[in-house]
Amino acid sequence: MIKRENKNEARRVRHRRMRDKRVIFKLAGTAARPRLNVYRSNAHIYAQLIDDEAGRTLVSSSSVAKDADFSGKTKTETAAAVGAELAKKAAKLKIKDAVFDRGGYLYTGRVKALADGARQAGLKF
Repeated sequence: MIKRENKNEARRVRHRRMRDKRVIFKLAGTAARPRLNVYRSNAHIYAQLIDDEAGRTLVSSSSVAKDADFSGKTKTETAAAVGAELAKKAAKLKIKDAVFDRGGYLYTGRVKALADGARQAGLKF
């Protein structure tokens, strides 16, 4: 019998491996340069800037936010708009730089669109 691969569990393993403290290159956010974390579900996308030293979320944005209206847009266009909205909120807190944490997802499609949207709105990573 062929076993089906659990793609979400494989993504979690990749994400844990990227954030492992034993690895030379690790993803960790500070107050000056927070971590931009991305979570992608089938229908929506969520992004947040996290200060790992203090253990708190500084800014968040998603496609299900109350003030956001993404009707008539594709999921990729919505992701770009979420990235731009997150960058604007970060600019209000005077956050210019971030560390991009793709959350174990491949850097393509909606994840790339979110990153490009955040870059175009002025966030550097």
